[in-house]
Amino acid sequence: MADSTVIVPSLAIRPERSDPPDLPKIPEVERESSINGSESTPPRRRRQLSEGYARSPSPPRIHRHGHDLTVEDPIRREKSLRADRRSMTPERGRAVARTRSRSVSYSGSRSVSYSRSPSYSRSRSRSYSRSVSRSPSPPPKRRRRLTDQAESASPATARRRRPLPDVDYQRALERERQAAEREEKEVKPFDPKAEYQRLLDLRSGGTYVPPARLRALQSQIVEGNPKEHQRLEWDNLKKGINGLINKVNKANIREIVQDIFKQNLIRGRGLFVRSIMRAQAASLPFTPVYAAVVAIVNTKLPQIGELLVTRLIIQFRKAYRRNDKPVCISSTMFLAHVCNYQVAHEIVILQILHLLLERPTDDSVEIAVGFMREVGMFLAKASAPANNGVFERFRAILHEGQLEPRTQYMIESLFLVRKNDYRDHPDIAEELDLVEEEDQITHMIGLDDELNGEDILNVFKFDPDYEENEAKYKDIREEILGADDDEGEGSDESEVSSEDEGEENPSEQKKMEIQDMTNRNLVNLRRTIYLTIRSSMDFEECCHKLMRINLAQGQEVEMVNMIIECCSQEKIYSKFYGLIGERFCKMNRFWKSTFAEAFKTYYDTIHRYETNKIRNIAKFFAHILASDGLDWEVLDCVHLNEDETTASSRIFLKILFQDMVEETGIKTIVERFNDPDRDKQAAFRGILPRDNPSDTRFAINFFTVIGLGAATEDLRNYLQMAMERAKEKI
Repeated sequence: MADSTVIVPSLAIRPERSDPPDLPKIPEVERESSINGSESTPPRRRRQLSEGYARSPSPPRIHRHGHDLTVEDPIRREKSLRADRRSMTPERGRAVARTRSRSVSYSGSRSVSYSRSPSYSRSRSRSYSRSVSRSPSPPPKRRRRLTDQAESASPATARRRRPLPDVDYQRALERERQAAEREEKEVKPFDPKAEYQRLLDLRSGGTYVPPARLRALQSQIVEGNPKEHQRLEWDNLKKGINGLINKVNKANIREIVQDIFKQNLIRGRGLFVRSIMRAQAASLPFTPVYAAVVAIVNTKLPQIGELLVTRLIIQFRKAYRRNDKPVCISSTMFLAHVCNYQVAHEIVILQILHLLLERPTDDSVEIAVGFMREVGMFLAKASAPANNGVFERFRAILHEGQLEPRTQYMIESLFLVRKNDYRDHPDIAEELDLVEEEDQITHMIGLDDELNGEDILNVFKFDPDYEENEAKYKDIREEILGADDDEGEGSDESEVSSEDEGEENPSEQKKMEIQDMTNRNLVNLRRTIYLTIRSSMDFEECCHKLMRINLAQGQEVEMVNMIIECCSQEKIYSKFYGLIGERFCKMNRFWKSTFAEAFKTYYDTIHRYETNKIRNIAKFFAHILASDGLDWEVLDCVHLNEDETTASSRIFLKILFQDMVEETGIKTIVERFNDPDRDKQAAFRGILPRDNPSDTRFAINFFTVIGLGAATEDLRNYLQMAMERAKEKI
């Protein structure tokens, strides 16, 4: 009978006989623990057993009562199972499953097999099984290290070892990609142009790039490459023109036009026209300013004005075909103001109006009405019959009544504008009338003409004669700016001539001073103060901001007046303004005297204000007086009698004294009125008059009515004594 091997778990082993066999030391510990009935071996002991098995070069064999007991190494068993899985077939898989089902794995990852002899097979057999199945746990690190050393010691095992595959496939791909990038960076040369473009993209995204680094890259790009040099100059030209167009307004148009002429407008005329058209479409209220810029440039460089009119007509035709109403409105408005400056002929105005009113719709009539508002005054001067014909067409459309009421109302408003002689819609604003009519060049371009917008001028093109052309424009620029200086009031030649004449007439050498009679600076200052007050969170922040405003000599009174005016405009009094006034008065004597003068001024003109404003102003000064921001001597301008007071002034005084009592108390008021100081008594003579009994009686009655009768005790005694003296004289 062949030997058979049966795998029996050591945790569930029980002897068949009553006397247990004597086993060697290594497995006996485990057998004793299982015999004693413990479910599992302690972890510490399992490690000791693992180390013992790892040190043994071959599985121990135990002989007892004719039985051969073989202790198998779990590491070797696990490796054999892995090899079986790699070469697994369905039949072998089922066999391995049956084998594993008969074996029980426990925490020590060891199994004991008994080799039976024929003699022992005749004895009674008893089967042992476990109801709990445990998955094999990985061996400890020390045991794993020892096992690897044992395997590496044998050359046969080392020859059978295969390279381990990557655990993470994605990480392997990432390592390969990074290695490829490093190789490319090592091989790829430095490209200054690509680096310059990358830095520009970073700067446009908000990242700070040192200007010195950009200049260094520009020098590397430009060096020995004229095309790149011209491209950089083209970019600088485009940025310069766009920046100047975006900054222009009515106030700085003269300076901006001079800076525009410093740019090469002949080379960048396409950029100039495109930039000004985009700016006008984005901000329609600035259309007169842009038209004035075009008119000035057209007097020196007529090809730019012609290009602008051509592109505006092309843009209007395209927008009209696409039914693009916003673009039609912007194009017609720009053409209207260009015609007002006589850059374009009025024939294009009549053609556009004929096109819009031939088959009227709500949108076309709305565009025509807006067009006529801007150009109607110029058309009435240039061609009165044509202007009358346009309005007759509007009247006929209005009588037909086929449009919406809103459109009909727009036509009626246009007739009202015409009746008022375009008072609110002048053809040229006074501050923008910078070009003489005889200097202007008019371009006669029709709506139906074949036009070329020259879009090629918007893109960069290499110029082989770049240096020569730049030198030519430099001469033109000097001629233009010199001519402008001659026409200007402060030209160099005029200054030289005036100096020559000044040698003979020293009085004429003085420069003429220009005074602004429109008070524009004053209005701007008041606006700044108002916005500063309204934008402050508390009075401390407001005072700090107001003190940082640059005030010319004599404008301090305007700040005080604006603080009081802002306080009076409130529906309900705000203590915020009183705290501002208190802080200014306690800051230095200058502001204190300024507020004292303001008190006298407002008391003299208090009858001009409404009741609510009177209340706010009175509360404002009451807070300053109660907090001792102002001396009480400012009350010397008050004369409390029937002849020198009005209803408004009595309301002002009533609110003033009542608020002072609320903040300081009646006792303080009485002490101040009865102060023996002569200066203060002189200041209170107008409030507590003693020269005329009728005035004294009026003051007593006034303070009694407003609830401050206690402040007039001395005045009552004085009046009683005066009456007694008068009776004695009688």
